[in-house]
Order: sequence, then structure tokens, then C-alpha cells
Amino acid sequence: MNLLTGTAYDSCQAPGTVPGVDEPKGSEALTITALSRAARFKPEPVSKARPSPEETLRLVLLSLDDMKAEDTLTIDLREKSSLADTMVVTSGRSNRHVGSVADRVVEDLNKAGCKGLRVEGMPHCDWVLIDAGDVIVHVFRPEVRDFYNLEKMWMPGATRKRAS
Repeated sequence: MNLLTGTAYDSCQAPGTVPGVDEPKGSEALTITALSRAARFKPEPVSKARPSPEETLRLVLLSLDDMKAEDTLTIDLREKSSLADTMVVTSGRSNRHVGSVADRVVEDLNKAGCKGLRVEGMPHCDWVLIDAGDVIVHVFRPEVRDFYNLEKMWMPGATRKRAS
């Protein structure tokens, strides 16, 4: 309702016109609520730039360093598998630390424009896997890392000593 004139407006039409009469189809005026929704709508950009594999790896390594992840190892998979370009294996000191490290990596990758990240293992935080497409990140507790020994599988000749 217009407070100055006391008249109510249901749509943005010229005064004295009847909606739908002598107007071609689709030329109805928008309601005020539809106009305000249209003004707030911002279309998404057509091109969603995703960071390159090298940039993704750099972001992952920076996040791991910021969160004090331990024994970080980068494995080049380009000649070994079509699964990903790079695998990063690292350790956290406890379940809580593993979860925090994984959360930070996911958060930083999302901020950088990596969408569609897949994360497994967050409820227990013994071993968290983050699939960022070209880079796969494994965050382990030290005991779990020693048990699975992924380095031995993906890097023949590299062995980790098992803690007794």
C-alpha cells in the first residue's frame, strides 16, 4: 500500500489498465515481490576456474604445514596410475588433530575454488581421505599409517620403520 495516496498496488502496471487485456502473452508486469527477487538474483559465472593440479598441491601442502601435520610425503602418480597426479600422505598426532588437519585442507581447497571434494573417514579420524581430483590426500594417525604403509605400495624402495 502506498502510504502517501492510500492506494494498494498489486503489480507494477500503469494505472487504469486491466491485467491480461490487450497485452501479448508474457508481457504481464512483474509483482513487487518478483521484482525484488529478480534484483537480488546474481547469476553464477559461466566459467568456474578450478586451480591447476600444481596449484592444488601447493594449497594442500601449505594447509598441512599451517596445521603442523607431521611426516608429510608427496608421491608422484603420473607414471603409475590414472587415478590422480599426486598423492600426499601425512600424519596427525591424535584423532582430533587428524580431523582438524583434514577440515583445514578441505576449507582451504573450497576457498580456492575446488568444488566437489570427496572426504571419507571424518567420523572416526583414524584415516581421513580427501579426493581433490588431481590430488589425493591421506591424513593418518601414526599407528594407522604404519599399519597400512601406503608408501611401500606406491613407492617401491621406500619403507617406513614400524614402531614396536
